[in-house]
Amino acid sequence: MDDTKQPIPVETPIKKSRRRFSIFNIPILWFAIFAVVAIFAMYTDNLPAGMIGGLLIMMVLGELLGWLGDHTPIVRTFLGGGAIVAIFGSAYMVYSGLMPETTVTLISDFMKDSDFLNFYIAALITGSILGMESKILVKAGLRYALPLLAAVIGAVLFAALAGQLLGFSLQDAVLVIAMPIMGGGMGAGAVPMSQVYSEMLGNEPGYYLSILVPALALGNVFAIILASVLNIVGNKFPSLTGNGQLIRGFHYEKKEAPEYDLSKMGIGVIAAISFYILGNVLGDFIPLHPYAIMIILVAGFKVANVMPDIIIEGASQWYEFVARNWTYALLVGIGVAYTDLAAVLNALSVQYVLIVLAVILGAVAGAGIIGKFMGFYPIEAAITAGLCMANMGGTGDVAVLSAARRMELMPFAQISSRLGGALILLLASLFIPFFI
Repeated sequence: MDDTKQPIPVETPIKKSRRRFSIFNIPILWFAIFAVVAIFAMYTDNLPAGMIGGLLIMMVLGELLGWLGDHTPIVRTFLGGGAIVAIFGSAYMVYSGLMPETTVTLISDFMKDSDFLNFYIAALITGSILGMESKILVKAGLRYALPLLAAVIGAVLFAALAGQLLGFSLQDAVLVIAMPIMGGGMGAGAVPMSQVYSEMLGNEPGYYLSILVPALALGNVFAIILASVLNIVGNKFPSLTGNGQLIRGFHYEKKEAPEYDLSKMGIGVIAAISFYILGNVLGDFIPLHPYAIMIILVAGFKVANVMPDIIIEGASQWYEFVARNWTYALLVGIGVAYTDLAAVLNALSVQYVLIVLAVILGAVAGAGIIGKFMGFYPIEAAITAGLCMANMGGTGDVAVLSAARRMELMPFAQISSRLGGALILLLASLFIPFFI
């Protein structure tokens, strides 16, 4: 008998894997080091101009504010979480003077002059459409126009009713509040609308712009909040939502995110920028917003099935990278460069706020109800055809879809913002004679 005892396997105590405390998947200590470097550079005017300084401070502040919003119970559940904190936290830093003027200028230049916003949205439009099932685009088709129109009608009716109850004139409720909110943002909505008002009603465009902007800004706030609320409603009542799929009864398995391929992502960058530039070139000859042209072009290539798989995969992967890594950074840019917190606060009379809320609720109700009859999920229809008509254009689309946890709806959101904005300008010019 072999006296050699076989070692008895002893189970090594397995340490319970403690959840690593991190921000942006960076261990908290290292994130704090990076944050200190960026913030110290900000307050000592040592942030480099352009992309290097802008992207660093936007990513650090965005991830920090986003983390706070996503981990604050009431804000996370009812107010849009990290998205709204990133936007209005950074807007408050500007409003209160906590952010140095040099940094405000740096971020604003990076967002506007360096076109970071367009760079981001081009990636989302190209990647999300090319990565979409062709059948979805075909099935949505012209049916999507009816929820858009219903959102406008709902917004105008709710605004008129609330205005009458609260002592506002029909002209103020519809022209001054409802129309700018539904008008597709600043550049595509409020600015050209102020020109239309000036030509038809007199006064300088700047006069009308100062009146329209508070409604637009406050409407954007409510749109973001209601996007979060609709997400909660969808979780409570699953039959009302496709969880990011617009068309009712048309489910498809979402593909697992592939391993990132750096060479394919480079192809995605070229594809996104090329479609964006082509949209701008054609915009000189076609009376549509370049984003609208871009959507039509990308969708046409997708439906025609002529795009090589390597380009489709590259565009999809680049879209995933951009959405995953730069969304909070972009939201900080939106807060700094596009959100006038002073205008929002100045408009905060109870009656004014209630009418703005009525406009957003009317847009949601109109788009959701008619969307359901057109074969769409009510919540997705309300978000895209309703809230994305009622926000601040491309910047608002990112914030609303982020709060709703449905970034894959970006193509439809952009249709609402761009084509819907043109519809509002047309309707505004038709309505004004009735108020003179």
